[in-house]
Amino acid sequence: MTEHTSASIDDTDAAVGAGAPERVGVLGGGRMGAGIAHAFVLAGSQVVIVERDEAAADAARERVTGSLRRSVERGWSESLVELEGRMSVALDVAAFADAGLVIEAVPEDEGLKTDALARVEAVLTDRAALASNTSSISIDRLAASLARPERFLGLHFFNPVPASALVEIVLGEQTQPSLANDARAWVEALGKTPVTVHDAPGFASSRLGVALGLEAIRMVEEGVASPGDIDAAMELGYKHPVGPLRTTDIVGLDVRLGIAEQLHEHLGERFAPPQLLRDMVAEGRLGKKAGRGFYDWN
Repeated sequence: MTEHTSASIDDTDAAVGAGAPERVGVLGGGRMGAGIAHAFVLAGSQVVIVERDEAAADAARERVTGSLRRSVERGWSESLVELEGRMSVALDVAAFADAGLVIEAVPEDEGLKTDALARVEAVLTDRAALASNTSSISIDRLAASLARPERFLGLHFFNPVPASALVEIVLGEQTQPSLANDARAWVEALGKTPVTVHDAPGFASSRLGVALGLEAIRMVEEGVASPGDIDAAMELGYKHPVGPLRTTDIVGLDVRLGIAEQLHEHLGERFAPPQLLRDMVAEGRLGKKAGRGFYDWN
């Protein structure tokens, strides 16, 4: 899962235009990968998801089908049969051989992503684009082991993908300018807004979002106010659609801790994870996915 939650928690379908690649691959069919696949299917692309085994493949197919069904129920112009006809699931990266774009959406672990990206690049054509959905790992570090770093960039989608209006395009030092232009067109074809940043720890969105979230956790730790009151202060006083602690629960405390640790390593003490965050993760209070975090989700 990526670090961010969408500014809106309502699932909405924006109109899409021309410009999405004809064939798109997604490596990993978890919540983020399934959301990315859903977005490109609606944009008219043929999408293949590659998963590690049959059980994971079945789960990925169910996630995307369920999301597509909700789009149809809300009035999408195509039938579920038509949409499903543009989506398939496979167990081997060889299925990406004819893709114009492949997006890696595996868990936020640098070693895992480096290995996955190398395996995918090996089956792509020289003209194909390769992207990572990482929310905090350096694009230049991920590119270092690739044969064609000029065809690589970050496409940081926000969680949940169908509701989010934003995609962060992260350019590495060697990313071709033409690829950056293509990426902006792809994002706009999904009905989303691109923001372009250069590779830096946490990029723009994770760095700012984590800074706010960590300070809110420190305030709880110090007894300044309750989670509900801290969130209300930001929602009502600063017009944030979702407060920083509820956002942390939706993102996942383990995800937020992992990114905070990376930023702490590269940017110093201002990103040191509060002990309360470490304790809650150790106790399994991971947020919405675990039923409890700063809030009770049961």
